[in-house]
Amino acid sequence: MILINPPVAKPSEPPAGIALLSGALTAHGVKHTVLDASIEGLRYLLRSPRPHEADDAWSRRAFRTMGKNLSVLKDRAAYRQLARYTKAVKDLGRVLEIVSGRNHAAVGLANYGHETLSPLRSRDLIFAAEHPEEDVFYPYFRTRLAELIAAQQPQWIGFSLNYLSQALCTFSMIGFVRREFPDIKIIIGGGLATSWIKSPLWRDHFSGLVEHFVAGPGEDKLLTILGKAGKETPYLPDFQSLPAGEYLSPGSILPYSGSSGCYWNRCNFCPEKAEANPYHPVPAEKVISDLAILAQQAAPSLIHLLDSAVSPALMEAITVKGPLLPWYGFARISRHLTDPDFCRSLKRSGCVMLKLGLESGDQDVLDAMEKGISLAMASEALHALKLAGIATYVYLIFGTPAETLPGARKTLGFIADHAECIHFMNLAIFNMPLSGAASHGLDIQRFSDADLSLYTDFAHPRGWDRKQVRLFLENEFKRHPAVSAILKQDPPVFTSNHAPLFVMKDETDLSRPF
Repeated sequence: MILINPPVAKPSEPPAGIALLSGALTAHGVKHTVLDASIEGLRYLLRSPRPHEADDAWSRRAFRTMGKNLSVLKDRAAYRQLARYTKAVKDLGRVLEIVSGRNHAAVGLANYGHETLSPLRSRDLIFAAEHPEEDVFYPYFRTRLAELIAAQQPQWIGFSLNYLSQALCTFSMIGFVRREFPDIKIIIGGGLATSWIKSPLWRDHFSGLVEHFVAGPGEDKLLTILGKAGKETPYLPDFQSLPAGEYLSPGSILPYSGSSGCYWNRCNFCPEKAEANPYHPVPAEKVISDLAILAQQAAPSLIHLLDSAVSPALMEAITVKGPLLPWYGFARISRHLTDPDFCRSLKRSGCVMLKLGLESGDQDVLDAMEKGISLAMASEALHALKLAGIATYVYLIFGTPAETLPGARKTLGFIADHAECIHFMNLAIFNMPLSGAASHGLDIQRFSDADLSLYTDFAHPRGWDRKQVRLFLENEFKRHPAVSAILKQDPPVFTSNHAPLFVMKDETDLSRPF
C-alpha cells in the first residue's frame, strides 16, 4: 500500500495523519510506503525555471534568491527578524505564483487555487481526474507515482485529504492512477473527507474513481478494509519514513494528536458539534510515553499538539511528567488557566504558546454560542499566561447570529484592554455549518451551486451581514492601534504554525533534553 499526503498543505511539519496510519499498518505487519507529495511537489515547483514573461524586478529577485529564502525559513535566527522572514515567505510565494500560473493555477506555500476549477464542486474534481495532465503538479506526480508503483506493486493507494487546498491535486493524482494503473484501488480519508461524508449534501459523487471514503479516525477502518483486525487501541505514529529535513522550519516540528473530537463539544457554531464527531482521548500516560519515544527518534525542536482542545487532564499530566521540549497547542479557556501557579507549571513543562478560542468580547454572544466561558475568566487566564511567560494566539469570530455592531465593538474594547497579554490574533467572519443547531430558525441562503460546500450563508437576524462585518473589521477593528500592533506580529502564510518560533527566546529552547 502507498499512503499519500497530496499537495498543497503547509510545509512546516510532517503530516500527522499519515504518520498515525503508518504506525497502525506497521503494528499489523502491513507492507506500505509513505509519500509526502505536498512537500515534494512544492519543492518541484520551486525548482522550475523562471518563465521569460516573469521579468519584473520582484520576480527576478525571487527566483535568484530562492535557495537563500528556503534556507532562511530553516534558520533559527530568522525567527528573531520578522521583516527578513516575511521577505523570504513572500518571495517564495512569488516563485510559486509565477510557475503555477502557466497552468491557470495559483499555488502558494499553503494554498492551491485555479482560475476555473473549484474544489467545492464535484464536477470540477471529476474533471481534474479526467484530465490529470492539466494539473500543475502533473510532471512531478506522473514520474514519482510511476516509480513508486513499479517498485512497490501496491494493491491500494490511500490519500489523506484534509484541506480544500489538496482536493484538486488529489483527484488529478487519482485520475492518473486510474488511467495508468486501473487495477489499483483507491481510499480517501482525512479531515475534509470526513466533513464531506457527514454533510447533509453528501452523495456518491465519485463512484468509479474511489473505492472507499473513510470518515473520522481511519486506523482501524483502514485495517478492516485491508483484511486486518484492528486492535481498537491508539497506535504510535511512525514518522521515520517522512523526510524530516525537508520541511520549512528550523529543526523538526513533531505533530501529535492526544485526542480526536473535542471534550467540550457544545459550541453551537463549531463543525465538531455539527458533524457529531465523538470525543476519543488517548490516555494521558500513553501520550507522555508516545512523545518520549517520538522525541528520541526524531529529536524535535518543537512539539505541536493537534487536539481540538488539549484537555485539562492532559495538561496536568504534562506538568507532572512533561514533554520538557518546547510545545504548543489549542486549549479552551478554563479555570485551570486562571491559576498563575498552574500556568507557571505549564511554562516549566515547555509550553511556549497556547491557541485560545475566545471568539467574542461580548458575554451575550459567548452565552448564545454556548462557549461555557465568561469574560472575567478569559481576562484572568490571559493575565495568568502573560505572567507565566506563555504566548497567546487568540481566535475571534465576527458575524455570528447573536452579534451586532455594538457587540463587535465590545470585542474591540476587550482586545484593546488586554493587548499586552495577546501576542497573535486570528480574525474570521462566521461561516454557518450546513448542519447543526446553529442554523435552526434562520433564513438560510446558499453561497453558490457548490455541492461540496460545508457552509451556507444566512440572513442575519439583526441585519449584521457579512458586508457590514467586513467594513467594520477593515475600517475600525484593524485600525485600532492596539489591534494593528498585534496583527503585524503574525507570521504570513504559516501563521500559528510558525508563531511559537517567534516567542522562543534562545537556542536553549530548541535543545533541552526530553
